[in-house]
Amino acid sequence: MNYKTMTYEEAVAYIDETPKFTKKNTLENTRAILERLQNPQDQMKILHVAGTNGKGSVCAFLSSILTTAGKHTGLFTSPHLVEINERFQIDQEPVRNEEFLAAFRQVMECVEEIQAEGYAHPTYFEILFLVGMVLFSKARVEYLVLETGLGGRLDATNAIGHPLAVILTSISLDHVEYLGNTIGAIAGEKAGIIKAGAPVIYDGTSPEAEEVILAKAEEMGVEAYGIRSSMYKILEETDKYVDFSICSGYYEYSGLRISSVAEYQVMNALEAITAIRVIDQEGIFTEDIISRGITEMKWQGRMETVLPGVILDGGHNKAGVAEFVKTARRLEEKHPVALLFSAVSDKDYEHMIEIICQELHFHTVVITEVGCDRSVSTGELAACFGRFSKAEIIEKPQIGEALDTALKRKGEEGILFCVGSLYLVGGIKRELRRRSA
Repeated sequence: MNYKTMTYEEAVAYIDETPKFTKKNTLENTRAILERLQNPQDQMKILHVAGTNGKGSVCAFLSSILTTAGKHTGLFTSPHLVEINERFQIDQEPVRNEEFLAAFRQVMECVEEIQAEGYAHPTYFEILFLVGMVLFSKARVEYLVLETGLGGRLDATNAIGHPLAVILTSISLDHVEYLGNTIGAIAGEKAGIIKAGAPVIYDGTSPEAEEVILAKAEEMGVEAYGIRSSMYKILEETDKYVDFSICSGYYEYSGLRISSVAEYQVMNALEAITAIRVIDQEGIFTEDIISRGITEMKWQGRMETVLPGVILDGGHNKAGVAEFVKTARRLEEKHPVALLFSAVSDKDYEHMIEIICQELHFHTVVITEVGCDRSVSTGELAACFGRFSKAEIIEKPQIGEALDTALKRKGEEGILFCVGSLYLVGGIKRELRRRSA
């Protein structure tokens, strides 16, 4: 097919099909295409973010602070929940379809040229990374907040040469088939994005991960700033926000607020604030700018309130579920709780269900299917819940019907948590968008 005549829909379909005929390539392959694109990544100040949990939220906090300060800012994240354009934001707005299509065509023209020289076709994620670099270069962003895909050391985003700073969020066991089956091994993969000249801000709550990160930072000759939960104090928690103060040893702030019910977002905010302070050599980012940037941050699918009393959370590994449970347990002290749940087959959904049932006391579970080829049947999920909970279990394979049922069971004073998979979060958001159109 001729890339120059593709529509937006055809380009997205082409990208969606890409994993079927290619495999992960070397960074040299990605760098060769970037060079053919005239190295757009070298025109930006890049904050490179990796980790197991929280990296999307840290990216969103960074982007919010930077744009609040009036900085022309790009944001590259994954996955998207509804539209592929969500992965590319400029000043916190997704790029338009025609902008995406133009960048895609430019990338694919270079891919054709370089394939003729013996290089490989880029993978799904590599194409999106390359498209992002073109988009942000064309927009002439000053700062780019760049989230890794999987891992770090071999991730396509690690083709960049000179990040302004590196941020490593919490590290736990996930994607062990690719990254290793210990915290230390996974931390080694994530820390592979550390480069000379770029200070490192990292989640210091895991001693095993910290040891690896500090060793890599020393090898690269860069300063490392560890962040711990002891560095902040919760002042007030409600079902709409969390107020907190910071006394980190690096700086102090009081009267900060996140517009989220999740305390774990405070740790993510703390990492973002520290990164901003570390790169701020000229004192541009005032306390007021940082405070407003933190409060105004919005991030889809992470303890996100989408309707009154309806909260979406895409936590889908052990650490993510543990943080969800911590927040939900606090809210169920004041509200009856219902659950809308689905999962995909390559996640340890039985363990997720066990943890949720042990820690929370919901009256109803509505189970649905996410509609992808890895979706787990409602029957299998219902059987798992039946082993661990005495709550009423309702099977509704269609997301729209499941949502309606769960909303009725929630009640006026209750809270409905929709959890288990980012695919479920995306499906619900797509359904709500359709209804509001």
